[in-house]
Amino acid sequence: MKLDPFYLIVDSSDWIARLVPLGVKLVQLRIKDKSDEVVREEIMASQAICETHDCQLIINDYWQLAIDEGCDFVHLGQEDLAEADVDAIRKAGLHLGVSTHDGEELDTALSVEPEYVALGPVYPTILKKMKWAPQGLEKIGRWKQQIGGLPLVSIGGLNPERLPGVFENGADSAAVVTDITLNSDPEARTQEWLAATEKWR
Repeated sequence: MKLDPFYLIVDSSDWIARLVPLGVKLVQLRIKDKSDEVVREEIMASQAICETHDCQLIINDYWQLAIDEGCDFVHLGQEDLAEADVDAIRKAGLHLGVSTHDGEELDTALSVEPEYVALGPVYPTILKKMKWAPQGLEKIGRWKQQIGGLPLVSIGGLNPERLPGVFENGADSAAVVTDITLNSDPEARTQEWLAATEKWR
């Protein structure tokens, strides 16, 4: 499958309502530490927006809710993957993306035959504390060689200026969180990302 080169990650349907209408075609809803009821409402609201704007919605972690609400794509980190019922995810027809940081995690990810693999952090990131050092551009190339035709998502410390190096080293899609959500003008920054990724679209 082909992923849009601009992969937006946000933590609410409010963000999706603000940014997806600008032309975003790939967005992950990444909610942490909320009740299932709240997450379900957020998923439903996000689905409605994404369907209206022809945007692929990916649900982070909450695979059972994603199944229950008829979603078609879920992303799992390694800890969530270890606890998830991958057979149930596949039986429900969901696509699956998996986070990786080292060779062992890549092997684990590939064992479940995901639709894409994510590698990070490429650069230092402020999103969360990481036990892994920045991976660097060279590792993107090595990862891409190992996974072949499988789409590779890069994440961590990315901005429009760093995108050429990411894509030229083999990434298929670049994920972004704080460069947009912490920007003083998220809408304008989103437009910059859309313009910066256009040549790889």
